[in-house]
Amino acid sequence: MRLAVLLSGRGSNFLSIAQAIANGTLNAEIVCVISNRPGVRGVVRARELGLDVHELDHKAYANRLEHEAAVRAVLKEARPDYIVLAGYMRLLSPAFVDEWRNRILNIHPSLLPSFPGVDAQKQALDYGVKISGCTVHFVDEKLDAGPIIVQRAVEVRDDDTVESLSARILEQEHVAYVEALQKLAAK
Repeated sequence: MRLAVLLSGRGSNFLSIAQAIANGTLNAEIVCVISNRPGVRGVVRARELGLDVHELDHKAYANRLEHEAAVRAVLKEARPDYIVLAGYMRLLSPAFVDEWRNRILNIHPSLLPSFPGVDAQKQALDYGVKISGCTVHFVDEKLDAGPIIVQRAVEVRDDDTVESLSARILEQEHVAYVEALQKLAAK
């Protein structure tokens, strides 16, 4: 299974996927890593792993469509089976989503459909839920609304802060993303 990873930051989910590939628990290869933010930790780590890395700073393009055209060009060359959004902080256009329908995965730090969008952990704490978690889903035109592949639950503790809840959810994200990709590889 050929994976393209899109990221914007530290790349911890990308690294958990790369580790699963390295230790043989995920039968896949990462054919390229694309970041819209140059110099971020995820890019540095991808280079250290010897992967094909593309830093396509979205600020260097006139608009979203021009930036997506550059991303598309890299993807067409790399020929991934799936595109893995690993902390990619850009909304994808409907045309981009349609081109890769049911082949773009995202992870979100809540049990969707609850708490889509930004600050999901804060939303969960503000609402007072006792269980939160993470969701790996296919990307569609709506924000955090595509078909769900895997969910993992995390207890919300009475003394949780956004930071403590986020840390526990992130641990489960690393497991959930690999699990979702294993399911797709088995098809």
